[in-house]
Amino acid sequence: MITPESVRAFLPGSFPGDLGIEPIEIEDHVASGHIVVDKRHLHPGGFVHGGVWTALGDTVAAWATFRAIPPGHNFTTIELKLNVFAAGVLGDEIVATGVPLHAGRSTVVIEVRIERRREGQDPRLAANLIVTQFVLFPQNG
Repeated sequence: MITPESVRAFLPGSFPGDLGIEPIEIEDHVASGHIVVDKRHLHPGGFVHGGVWTALGDTVAAWATFRAIPPGHNFTTIELKLNVFAAGVLGDEIVATGVPLHAGRSTVVIEVRIERRREGQDPRLAANLIVTQFVLFPQNG
C-alpha cells in the first residue's frame, strides 16, 4: 500500500528524493506532493526546468496509479503530455495533485494539476500533465 509514510521511507537516494519531492496526501482517488524550488531545479535562465515539472507530475501520477491498480500489479508510463502555463522561480512552492481519469484493466490515465505558490500571491495553476500508464500483471515464478 502506497502511503505518504511508505513514500518517505523510499525517497532517500531515489530520483524523486534527490529532487526534493515530498508527498502531501496519497489516497485512493487523489495523490499530491510538492517541492520548494531551489537552485538545482532551475535552468540557466533562472526558471524551473521543464524536467522538474515533468518529474514532479510523473511522480505524483505514479503514487495515484499504485492506488488505482490491484495489489501485486505494477505499471510503466507509456505516454505523458505536459503544458506549462507559468514560470517557477527560486523559493516558489510547486504543488502537484493527481486524480485518476480512467483506471482500467490494462491502462490507467492520471491528470495532474500543478500549482505555483508564491509568498504574497494567490496559488496559480502553472501546469497540467496527463499521464497514461500501462498496467503490468504479476509475473509467475
